[in-house]
Amino acid sequence: MFAHVAEGSTPRVDVTRPKDSVTRSTPRVAVISLGGTIASSATPGVSGVTPRLDATDLLSGVGAVEEIASIDARAFRLVPSSDLSLSDVTSLVGEIHARLDEGAQGVVVTQGTDTLEEVAFALDLLVRRDEPVVVTGAMRHASDAGADGPANLLDALRVAAFPAARGLGALVVFNGEIHAARYVRKTHATSTATFRSTSLGPLGWVSEGHVRLGFSLPRWPDLNVSLERPAPVALISASLGDSLALLDHVRAAGYRGVVVEALGGGHVPSRALERLEKLAREIPVVLASRTGAGETLTSTYRFAGSEIDLLARGLFGAGALDARKARILLSVLLGADTSIDGCRRAFVEVHDAMFRSDVEH
Repeated sequence: MFAHVAEGSTPRVDVTRPKDSVTRSTPRVAVISLGGTIASSATPGVSGVTPRLDATDLLSGVGAVEEIASIDARAFRLVPSSDLSLSDVTSLVGEIHARLDEGAQGVVVTQGTDTLEEVAFALDLLVRRDEPVVVTGAMRHASDAGADGPANLLDALRVAAFPAARGLGALVVFNGEIHAARYVRKTHATSTATFRSTSLGPLGWVSEGHVRLGFSLPRWPDLNVSLERPAPVALISASLGDSLALLDHVRAAGYRGVVVEALGGGHVPSRALERLEKLAREIPVVLASRTGAGETLTSTYRFAGSEIDLLARGLFGAGALDARKARILLSVLLGADTSIDGCRRAFVEVHDAMFRSDVEH
């Protein structure tokens, strides 16, 4: 029923039903599987589950897909998402572009939820096409009672095949909701409603098989980024009384940039200021808020370790990006050998592009 193409093999023609029953209006959607909980099942007599199901297996558990699209199923990885790397994402971007170049009108990526928000955001930055790229997964594995994978996959297919989803960038479809990759976060360790866009809410939802989209998104600016060699970027979280002494070791460890998950709107303990200022002269140091919602401040507080103080010392803010997304952005910028000032400008441009600016106030 599905064309199953393993990684590195020669593609075959994809069909989901006999050719004489496929109309010209049937959209083509590529489904690319990476593993994760949605692909995990139990082995009799062995405790715990592991990724075992590929794209064809996942689709076999979903009814009525032939009414939605002609499917091209691709097994790309079969790993827990904690083992995915930015190099895997780079390869995934190439795979997505190849499927779109072959005529797919949308792409669904299935993966584990541990790093789903990061992969989706990277795809949002790197896949510069209008066709929908939809990322989904599951919180309950395939052997679990009430597994949510089939419903999430079916909804993701509906969104990927939906014409009005074009031009929205990468999307995350989960638990009946449609989220923009630039806003969504995993917020709960086990809940099926774990993915939320805490700042703005979802773009829409899927109801009774119908896709409902509430609003559009500004496009990303053209950024100087590298798909081939993302640079290592450290993520360090500030906390009560911390001097951030780990920063003294990031250069020796090979990191080319740092994201500090700062307190509140972009603050750190004053005892960390000297090492932060020294490091910011050498590599980009980005401040993100550990709250996960809202944006870093620029001009409200003036005390040692405040955002005004830190920006004056050469650090710059992540704006509305959380720390994990800021790390992805900084990594692909540095992969293109972007300067510190170039990274600073790119973060401003990305922040501005996350909100509508064409309305007069």
